[in-house]
Amino acid sequence: EQAGLRSGMLVQRMAIAGEETVEVESFEQLRWELTQAAMSGAEVTLWASRSAGQDSESEPYRLLFSGLVGRELNAELQAQIGITAPWSAPVLGEIVEQGAAARAGLRPADRVLSVDQVAVDDAQQLRAIIRNSLAPSGEARTQRWTVERDGRLIELEVRPDPQGEGEQRAGRIGAYVGAAPASVTLSRELLPALRHGFERTAAVSSLTLEMIGRMLVGLASLENLSGPIAIADQAGKSAEQGGVAYLSFLALISVSLGVLNLLPLPVLDGGHLLYYLVEAFTGRPVSGVWLERLQRAGMAILLALMCLAFLNDIARLLG
Repeated sequence: EQAGLRSGMLVQRMAIAGEETVEVESFEQLRWELTQAAMSGAEVTLWASRSAGQDSESEPYRLLFSGLVGRELNAELQAQIGITAPWSAPVLGEIVEQGAAARAGLRPADRVLSVDQVAVDDAQQLRAIIRNSLAPSGEARTQRWTVERDGRLIELEVRPDPQGEGEQRAGRIGAYVGAAPASVTLSRELLPALRHGFERTAAVSSLTLEMIGRMLVGLASLENLSGPIAIADQAGKSAEQGGVAYLSFLALISVSLGVLNLLPLPVLDGGHLLYYLVEAFTGRPVSGVWLERLQRAGMAILLALMCLAFLNDIARLLG
C-alpha cells in the first residue's frame, strides 16, 4: 500500500535489489520471491498494471523492506509485506440460515460495494472489516452495507455476530465471503520443468538452513518450530485447496525433513556422515565411548526439539 499498489492490479515483472528483471508467472512465485526479499531486507521493484489484461501498460512500484520490524518466516511477515492472497471479488457465497447475513437480507451472489461508506475492493478486505466490526467492549456493531444485486444497488443493515473469546473474539456473518480467485494453468517442457524443480528445491533447502541459523543465534523465535499437529492442520488446509496445493505442501515437508536429516547431529544421517568425515581425516573411526556419548547427546537434543515443537502446536491451538 505504501508503494502505491492497490487490490486488483496485475503484477507482470519484478526485480530484486537491482538484479535482472524476471517475468512473474504465478501468484505463488510472487509471494515466494517477496518473502525471501523481505527476510533479507532487499528492495523490490514490481511492474504492475491497473487492469487484468496482459497487454495493458504497467508502471514500476518500489517496495522497501529495510524497515520491517521482524524478518521471521511467519504470518506476521506476510502481513507486513501486504500481499497475502490472490485477488478475490467481494461476492457472497452460501448463506447460513439464522446467521447475521440471512437476518440482514443478504443473498448469495450479492457483491458488496461499500461498508459504512468505505469502498470494498476485494474479499480479503471485506473479511477483515467483518472480523473487526466489534466494539471495544466486544459487542457487535451495526454496519451499513451497499450491495449490488441483479444490477440494482441495495442498502442493508448488517449486525455481525460476535464469536470466540479473548483475542480470538471477532465478528462473523454466517456466509461464505469471496469468489474463487481467477486461475490459469502454468505448464513447462520436461527439461525446463526439471530445472525449475531443482532450483526451487535448492531455494527451499537454503531457506530452511537460514531459518535454523537464525533460531540458533536468536534472530528468529523458537516458536517457528512446528510439530505433527501443525503439519497435519496445514496438510488438511492445503488438501481443501486442491491436489496441486496438497502435493506442493508434501514436497515442502519432504525437502525440509531431508535438510534436517542431513544436519551434523548424532543419530541423524548427517551425524553418520560427520563420523565418516572424521575417519577420513584421522585414518581411524570414532571410538565406541565417544559414539555412545554423542548418540545420547543427539537423542537428548532431538527429544528437546520434539517437546518444544509439541508445546508450540498446543499453544497455537489454544490461541
